[in-house]
Amino acid sequence: MVADTRLNGKTIFITGGSRGIGLAIAKRAASEGANIVIAAKTVKPHPKLPGTIYTAAEEIEAAGGRALPLQVDIREESEIAAAMKKASQEFGGIDVLINNASAINLTGTLETPMKRFDLMFDVNVRGTFAASQAAIPYLLESSNPHILTLSPPLNLDPKWFRQHTAYTMSKYGMSMCVLGMAAEFAEQGIAVNALWPRTVIATAALAMLGGLVKPENCRKPEILADAAVAILKRDAKTNTGNFYIDDEVLREEGITDLEHYAVEPGKPLAPDLFLD
Repeated sequence: MVADTRLNGKTIFITGGSRGIGLAIAKRAASEGANIVIAAKTVKPHPKLPGTIYTAAEEIEAAGGRALPLQVDIREESEIAAAMKKASQEFGGIDVLINNASAINLTGTLETPMKRFDLMFDVNVRGTFAASQAAIPYLLESSNPHILTLSPPLNLDPKWFRQHTAYTMSKYGMSMCVLGMAAEFAEQGIAVNALWPRTVIATAALAMLGGLVKPENCRKPEILADAAVAILKRDAKTNTGNFYIDDEVLREEGITDLEHYAVEPGKPLAPDLFLD
């Protein structure tokens, strides 16, 4: 079977895509004619964060794709399974899973309540594993199946642990899913890759980090959206097990001028976590 590397008519299942990076990827893929399944919790407006699965669906359809908004808590495997089944029935299959949902808490060991610890591991690690597990039977039927996880390269320098051990462990748990599943499913032709930004990305969640990074020192989510779409259009059989960085992907695509991705072109950019 020859891989169809176009996104037109492909179905992309995105966890936590009602805002931010997930929504940016969804809209970019929709602009190429993809069907987008938004699997997230937010059905009523959040007091601090914009967007619901329904407003996301409207933006996706305005961008040129078809949207299926589904209320899903990825901590519940029964909800994931039901959403995957509904997505497949609606669009005739699933071609791509994007593990975008993530919880963040940048606190030290003594300042991390176990409730926050559990949330990060339930969403980041368990959610990524569970969504991948549920998607794989559908992906095996696709001509160019991809799992793309928003997680960093595995960097065991202690400096990335010392200030937020729990968060680092949870994000690396997502990355270990990539490492293991890429090897496990390589022979079946499922591409399993990670994508991570070179710089901090300006999203609504940035404000919840207490002003650690100013928006003007960030790039826009569109850089990750363009990088993600480029990855998903590659042949799954020959592009797996990679820990991609957004600007490196774009350079491989011949895009070298990245100024338009900056919130304020010319301002210094804040490097993201886990990258030396």
